[in-house]
Amino acid sequence: MTSLFAFFTLSPTSIVLLLIVGVLLFGRKLPEMGKYLGKGIVEFKKGLRGFEDEVESSSAAAPRHDPMALEAPKPPQKVATTAPKFEDNAGAITTPPGVQQAPPAPKI
Repeated sequence: MTSLFAFFTLSPTSIVLLLIVGVLLFGRKLPEMGKYLGKGIVEFKKGLRGFEDEVESSSAAAPRHDPMALEAPKPPQKVATTAPKFEDNAGAITTPPGVQQAPPAPKI
């Protein structure tokens, strides 16, 4: 466990080296970047605080309900329906009025 934290510790010389690199890279914009970083951290904390408030208020406001007893299943019911009746007269099929039949294809 200590080796994990040893990775994140910085010696004083490495901090000075990082500061020098930061000044060389960002120069005059370093204070401006610090300001934006500070604003971002403040907004992040506000968001977390608002999220925590929402979670606490929703858990406190939501009443706990005991699970309802399940109803016994109902027996199947008979439904009176009639099936359509089809006639077996395939030769008696006629074309409805107003519908034209396609001419027969020529024999080759």
